[in-house]
Amino acid sequence: MAAILTSLRNTVIAGLVLAVIMVVALMFWHAGSIAFDMAWATFVVRWLHVLSGVMWIGILWYFNFVQIPTMPAIPDDQKPAIGKHIAPAALYWFRHGAMATIVTGLLLAWMSGYVVDAIALGLTDGVAKHTAIGIGMWLGAIMWFNVWFIIWPNQQRALGLVEADAASKAASARTAMLFSRTNTMLSFPMLYAMVSAQNIY
Repeated sequence: MAAILTSLRNTVIAGLVLAVIMVVALMFWHAGSIAFDMAWATFVVRWLHVLSGVMWIGILWYFNFVQIPTMPAIPDDQKPAIGKHIAPAALYWFRHGAMATIVTGLLLAWMSGYVVDAIALGLTDGVAKHTAIGIGMWLGAIMWFNVWFIIWPNQQRALGLVEADAASKAASARTAMLFSRTNTMLSFPMLYAMVSAQNIY
C-alpha cells in the first residue's frame, strides 16, 4: 500500500482503477443498468468536467484561502521556496485544470444538446435550466479568460519566470492577486448556477 500512496502517479492510477472496478461491479450487481451508449458517454464527459473543475477551483481556493493570506507571515528567507517551486507547480495544474474544465464543459453542453441555448442564456427557448447552466458557463468562461490571459502572464512576471524589473513584478503580483480574487468571487455564483441547473430545474 505504501508503494501506491507514496507516489502521486500510483495514487492517481489506483484511484482510476478503483473507479473502473466500481463500474464493473455495479454492472454485474445491477445487470442492464449501464449501457455503453451516448448517455453513458455524456456521463463520462460530465465526470471529467467535475474532476477538472475540482482541480481548478480547488487550487484557486488554495491560493486565496491559504497561500495569499499566509505569505506575509512567512519569513523572507523561506519565501523563495513558494515562488520558485510551489507556486509554479500549482499554477501549472491551475491553468490546465481551467482549460480542461472549459473544454469538457463545452463538449458536455454539445453532447447534451443545449450548447446554443445555454450560451444564449435560455433566451432562445425559455428553459430555466438553460438559463442557469448558461450563467454558469459564461462565468466559467470569464474565469478561464482571467486565468490564461491575465493571471498567468502576470504571475510569470511576478515570480520571475520572465524578465521584469522590480516595479513591474510588484504591479504584476497585485494584478494577479486581484484577478484571482475576482475569480474566487465569481466561483460562488458559477458553482450555484452549475449545480442548480442539474438539481433544481
